[in-house]
Amino acid sequence: MNKSLNRRSLYKIGGVAAWIVSVLTLSEIIFFVLYPPPETVSGWFELFQTNALVAILDFWGLEIPMYVMFIFVFLALYALLKDTGPSLMTISLIFIIVGSAIFLSTNNPFSMLTLSNQYVAATTDSERSALLAAGQVLVSNTNQRAVGGFNIGLFLVSIAGLLTSKVMLQSRAFSKSTAIIGILAFAFSLADYIRQVFTQSLLVALPLILLGALFLLTWFVSVGVRLFRLGSITENIQKENN
Repeated sequence: MNKSLNRRSLYKIGGVAAWIVSVLTLSEIIFFVLYPPPETVSGWFELFQTNALVAILDFWGLEIPMYVMFIFVFLALYALLKDTGPSLMTISLIFIIVGSAIFLSTNNPFSMLTLSNQYVAATTDSERSALLAAGQVLVSNTNQRAVGGFNIGLFLVSIAGLLTSKVMLQSRAFSKSTAIIGILAFAFSLADYIRQVFTQSLLVALPLILLGALFLLTWFVSVGVRLFRLGSITENIQKENN
């Protein structure tokens, strides 16, 4: 009974987390279109001084809660699919945890805010140069994928999503269409990393990024619906048994 209760709760939490990821992903796309990130460290410092909230969100602030939600989504998927593909789901869960930990440890907009404040207060050119160099290190460590940059956290999450979607194809818990959408979503994500080796062209990058985002949104919404429904079904069965 306790095991059934725990699994029911996990499915529901995973379902809600998947919906939150969808909302955050869509919000991030809209936000980046309205407020494109600066291209230089000095531009970041200026933005943090003129509009700290926009700067924090531009510095991938929305992805901080998103990566936390990834963990809950894939924990629920692991519980659901581990009997179908134990090895792949174990690898997937490890990649999600490691990828999220890497992202959360390297993406720190509040450190950038602190450097910006120190830059404004600096009184010598040497102090400002040192702070610009520290800011460049933060930007390089974050090194997000949009157009250019290699985000190892998202890379591991993309592999985890691809492996999970492959297991979905073999499971009756999800429709074939959901599994295929997931494969396409994370395949586009991984294809964009390969693209960076050959070109930084926006004409090549944007279609990959936008198509990947569209499939990701669809996948997380679908996964959220299915997980939440499974949690409710388990709950109803438990009530009937009582």
